[in-house]
Amino acid sequence: MVVPSGTTTVGTARVREDMTVGRDSQQRALARKFGTLPNSEFDEIAAGVGADPIALSISRSARAAAEIGAPTPMSSAIAGMTKPAKPPKYRNTKCEHEGIKFDSQRERSRWFHLIQLQAAGEIRELRLQVPFVIAPPAVVAGKKRRARTYVADFVYLTAAGEQVVEDVKGMQTAMYQFKRHLMKTVHDIDIVEIQ
Repeated sequence: MVVPSGTTTVGTARVREDMTVGRDSQQRALARKFGTLPNSEFDEIAAGVGADPIALSISRSARAAAEIGAPTPMSSAIAGMTKPAKPPKYRNTKCEHEGIKFDSQRERSRWFHLIQLQAAGEIRELRLQVPFVIAPPAVVAGKKRRARTYVADFVYLTAAGEQVVEDVKGMQTAMYQFKRHLMKTVHDIDIVEIQ
């Protein structure tokens, strides 16, 4: 590879200053004959020069490492400096299946069951995470307020054509109870709770 003189880097590599750059073959032969080529540590190591001191250095390093002990992995060191992660508020474990994210393992299990029911023809039009508007957008005290929604875990139609709205619940919060009340008053829908 030809590098123009004065170049210090090529990409991320540093260019080593070499007296032979830009010289013809006769000048390089003379430089080799009279020993005017610049030395580098790599050339000496490759030629075996100084092998005994290098081996001694390696053995000393190994002995020192054995006395100190194994180094602590970086992840353990960082973990010791940070606070432990708080467990989820309702002790649920978020999970994923085929790119679909679920808030809990119980919700994912219910999804698998509903898929089987749909395959058997007992239900149809199974949908996941369906939003229902329970309060339209409004202007309150001069500020625009967004619409309030309830997001059902699952919505499907039974074989008889009735719509079923399901929510997998481990714990009923006050907000959920309020939204359940609004779903009944606004949409006349009873939410089926799966425990």
